[in-house]
Amino acid sequence: MSALDAAKGQPAPLAGPAGAGTWALAFRFARRELRGGLAGFRLFLGCLIVGVAAIAAVGSLAAALVTGLGEGGQTLLGGDVSVRLIHREASEAEYQALAAGGTVSTTAQLRGMARTPDLSEQSLIELKAVDGRYPLYGALEITPEQPLDDVFETRDGYAGAAVDGTLLNRLGLEVGDRIRLGEADFEIRAEILREPDRVSGGFAIGPRVMISQAAFPSTGLIRPGSLINYSYRIRLPEDARTQSDVRAFVSSLEETFPEAGWRIQDRSNSAPGTRNFVQQLALFLSLVGLTALLVGGVGVANAVKSYLDGKRETIATFKCLGAPGALIFRIYLLQVMALAGIGIAVGLAIGATTPYIVGGVAANLIPIPVAFGIYPGALALAAAYGVLTALAFAVWPLARARDVAAAGLFRDIVSPARTWPKPGYIALAGGSLVLLALLAILFADQRTFALWFVLGAIGVFAILRLAAAGLMAAAGLVRGGTPEWRLALANIHRPGAPTPSVVLSLGLGVTLLTVISLIDGNLSARITSDLPERAPSFFFVDIQPDQADQFAQAVRGTTPNAELERVPMLRGRIAMIDGVPAAEAEVAPEEAWALRGDRGITYSADPPKNSPLVRGEWWPQDYQGPLLVSLDEDMAKGFGVGLGDTLTVNVLGRDLTATIANTRAIDWQSLGINFVLVFSPGVIEQAPQTELATVTLSSEAPAQDEERLERMVAQTFPNVTSVRVKDVLETVNGLLGDFALAIRATSIVTILAGVLVLAGAMLAGFRRRRREAVLLKVLGATRQRILTIYLTEYAVLGFATALVAAGAGTLAAYLVVSEVMQLPWTFLPGTMLLTVVGATLVTIAFGLAGTWQALSAPAARILRTD
Repeated sequence: MSALDAAKGQPAPLAGPAGAGTWALAFRFARRELRGGLAGFRLFLGCLIVGVAAIAAVGSLAAALVTGLGEGGQTLLGGDVSVRLIHREASEAEYQALAAGGTVSTTAQLRGMARTPDLSEQSLIELKAVDGRYPLYGALEITPEQPLDDVFETRDGYAGAAVDGTLLNRLGLEVGDRIRLGEADFEIRAEILREPDRVSGGFAIGPRVMISQAAFPSTGLIRPGSLINYSYRIRLPEDARTQSDVRAFVSSLEETFPEAGWRIQDRSNSAPGTRNFVQQLALFLSLVGLTALLVGGVGVANAVKSYLDGKRETIATFKCLGAPGALIFRIYLLQVMALAGIGIAVGLAIGATTPYIVGGVAANLIPIPVAFGIYPGALALAAAYGVLTALAFAVWPLARARDVAAAGLFRDIVSPARTWPKPGYIALAGGSLVLLALLAILFADQRTFALWFVLGAIGVFAILRLAAAGLMAAAGLVRGGTPEWRLALANIHRPGAPTPSVVLSLGLGVTLLTVISLIDGNLSARITSDLPERAPSFFFVDIQPDQADQFAQAVRGTTPNAELERVPMLRGRIAMIDGVPAAEAEVAPEEAWALRGDRGITYSADPPKNSPLVRGEWWPQDYQGPLLVSLDEDMAKGFGVGLGDTLTVNVLGRDLTATIANTRAIDWQSLGINFVLVFSPGVIEQAPQTELATVTLSSEAPAQDEERLERMVAQTFPNVTSVRVKDVLETVNGLLGDFALAIRATSIVTILAGVLVLAGAMLAGFRRRRREAVLLKVLGATRQRILTIYLTEYAVLGFATALVAAGAGTLAAYLVVSEVMQLPWTFLPGTMLLTVVGATLVTIAFGLAGTWQALSAPAARILRTD
């Protein structure tokens, strides 16, 4: 009888037609049992909290960043509308059209060299010349604080400059010292702390130096063909700043100057590259969080099973009194989901506060505005994941308790029944998992990537489950050995063994960590070891045509054994693909980058190195016919074009249409001079251009050769920008390291979930191990021998799991590196060994923690209880 019925002095009709198995009755019983507290469900809550918190945190932070990008679009872009030209300034007519829209601020930006006045030290920089209206939105934060007019004014014959603190440290300078830019010296008046529109400027490989537009010509860097980006930021009038006003203004510019060759952006898409990066990173981290939640799902199933094991007598009593299976299922389902609600709520609270925590700790390190707030969409998605995970993994053990007869429940203590739930419950669990997968795919920005991730997770689950079954079967077939060895193997394959839970919980986390570590290791190896051996030592940019021969002679005179390569370089924007405007053409997503902004282009009578022909033939050396172009093979496939089709490129406002003569396979990994577009000589030679050169020093060359070459170029060709490849590789490697750190940090969440599940699996078998330890002690086994048995069991479990997980992770990493990234694969045995040893030790540690308590239990009390 229930407590309420007993109090009324009435029998408890658990199996009558009037309300038998109803949800109301189930709710009353569930509520009464929950008064006993959360005993047995702490790990259940921990698994849900970790997974839900990870997904909610990533979603909330990503939403805060994307919203910040949208709301701060004007500040990031520097205006309501931005118009960018390369090589040339806007014509008078174009400028007047821009000024008709509102207030215009002009900036010029290029990569150059900053040198100490004595030329002893130098560094690659991002030079930016601004006018008196800069910035139209936001504020340039500098120290010491002062008006920008004071920073840039000319004093004692020297114009002023504001520089990034990194440059000061690199060159050993301070505010008040002088710095040489091109042919002119400037006085450093301030250090730049934050630049409002830095993100919209694209990828930067050098620190910022800012000067005035008035002082820019004195540098001698403004030359025909120089890679100068001229940006015109427009601030629309107060009464004309709606998004429709912005679109109307942009449309009028495009219609009035269709051949201008400029790139127009508005505040609604101020930093598309940054937005895409944030969304892609958030997608991956969210899927990693979902993986952690799925690992936690194994813990949910273990916790529910363990809880129901403790309720066997209660359930059996219910059934003996006539309670139908549906009532029992509903009683414990309500309990599980109520507790799941607590775990999900805590996880959501953690996730919702994460943006505020990140903002408080690292606000100054985030280069984009963050809109802190509560984002219901991200939290609702995380909650849905939590509910479906709890439901999917709780249904199976609940359904078993519902369908097993009372006598079977008591027998299940010593001989667990291997029964399948009824089809309806299997459908409920399977449907929940399918909904999980659909949510992950449908709410992803890149559904194809999400689909492959989900399929990969399913594949790893299947591999680990088969590995667990194989390990149990293998343990059951082994004969012979010491008694400790035989007992350890018996514990692995006996009924109710934690082997499947241990393999699944630990294996999935280790697999993910292996994948991330191996991909990161391969990328780092390519950047820090393989590439520098084959890459050029220097790139030299903005060599003027009248300097080219003198530059080559000077390089050969300074470093006689160096390999010098020179090519002409122009900038052009792909305007049409086989007669279709680029904006309207159907282009594969992986090649869409080529249509965003200008591309470096060149012309040549000879085929370039490291680019073997795939289709077509190269034009003769003395070719003088219609314009032809050689195209990268991957780009041709992405554009959907072939031999004989046309490509139109806008160079300095003039459209040049060329016929595709051949395609090439470009070896980008060489880091040599490679262009996706190589034109035939002729018409394109007449356009303003510069030369690009690479210098490759021998690996045996002393380090002084690099310094001597840099110093010579700085003294003789102050307008030429030298890019040391090693410095660029270090910058890229640092960015990859930051990216990998973020992913690895999230993967640790998966490991944490796995550890919780592992702990739960060990605790679930604690009573059995305690009873076994007591029986072995009574039969004469010493504590050392019992410890050896369990140590062997956990070592075999951990090692086998780590071996399978490391193998699955290595395969996945190999496919990503070799097939997706198209990079050579490098096997990293150190990473594999560390993974296997670490997982084995974790398993042993958690196993022995529970075993030590079991060994300490008094035999008399345990035997008396049994």
